[in-house]
Amino acid sequence: MPLRDGATEQGQGQSKEPQGQSGDPDRPFETTQPAGERDSPASEKVAVEEAAEAEARALTRDRPELGKPGPPLNRRSPYIVGMFGAAGVATTYILLELVLRAGNVLLLIVLALFLAIGLDPAVQWLIRRGLPRWAAVTLVSLVIVGAVLGFVAAAIPPLAAQTTQLVKELPTYWKQLNNHSSTLGRLEAHYHLRERVSQLFTAAGGAKLFGGLLGAGMIVVDAFVSAFTVLVLTIYLLADMPRIRRLIYRLVPRTRRPRAILLGDEIFGKVGGYVLGNLITSAIIGVGTFVWLAIWHIPYPLLLSIMVALFDLIPVIGSPLAGLIVTLVALTISFPVALFTGIFYAGYKLTEDYVLVPRIMGRAVEVPATATVVAVLIGGTALGLVGALVAIPVAAGIRLLLREVVYPRLDRT
Repeated sequence: MPLRDGATEQGQGQSKEPQGQSGDPDRPFETTQPAGERDSPASEKVAVEEAAEAEARALTRDRPELGKPGPPLNRRSPYIVGMFGAAGVATTYILLELVLRAGNVLLLIVLALFLAIGLDPAVQWLIRRGLPRWAAVTLVSLVIVGAVLGFVAAAIPPLAAQTTQLVKELPTYWKQLNNHSSTLGRLEAHYHLRERVSQLFTAAGGAKLFGGLLGAGMIVVDAFVSAFTVLVLTIYLLADMPRIRRLIYRLVPRTRRPRAILLGDEIFGKVGGYVLGNLITSAIIGVGTFVWLAIWHIPYPLLLSIMVALFDLIPVIGSPLAGLIVTLVALTISFPVALFTGIFYAGYKLTEDYVLVPRIMGRAVEVPATATVVAVLIGGTALGLVGALVAIPVAAGIRLLLREVVYPRLDRT
């Protein structure tokens, strides 16, 4: 939304600190509106713009603190041009090598930042209720850690028991595959399930990964370390979110900072709404799966419900894939149970797309269906699971920038 001309000039020339701001550049600040209802949407819009302008003025520093700068270098000097060109090539090469070598760590950092932005609306909600930021971050962090520890304490014993039961039942399922009178045997005769699974296992390097107890144990340890790293990074980034925002906005020229703050806060809001909404819908389908499996006495209810909840975090393809896996497991009971299970997941997918997502996420993520599918495919291909998770909020941010920045400039030319 364009700012008033007078407001921008005032932000450039005013030397007096605005009320409620200090000259300390390291002091965290918030642009969230204070508690209470605004008189009208117009006044609320004006208040948001004024808060952005005040924040931009607080970031502005007209004079350096440690002496007067010297004259600039002659950028047309052949020596300077050659030096900067060589430095640019070397810097680009070093950055590319760093990204390639630290790719896994960077993915964990991106995922943690994504979760921190998603949890920041909860911190802002507590701040509007009167809590200081450190207390709000502490409370949200305690809730996260408590939820993770409670989930692990409640899930590991039955999960271990059901996993052991699955290992014991594998020979029985193998015999059913060889018995052409059983449901699994008929599927094996028509679709050659064992051959296809063996091919996928070999192509994925399964013999190397799962060839022994040491390999399986290393996978479990690596997954635990990654999850713990993401949890700790999420808490630290959540606590330091104002400084991260300020660092981003300080990189924008002073005359454009109010506009950048408005756009940036809008993008952060979309990411936060998407993350919270996605977690809620995943929890709903996880609980629903556990109840459904318990009613029909389908084996491994806790194991499958956790798998469904995790798969549902993946946009577009996660929920149908999880439903297909559970339906195949339901075939071990009977064909009618598997049929009803497939119908259950198809009905839930329609309910999620047309009822839950619009109500839970609302207008937080306004991305067309076609753009959603394309973004998920590109993100999943480029960055795997993390890319698929962040694809839709990134697409929402790009759509916002196109609508607010690119399209108006194109319309003026």
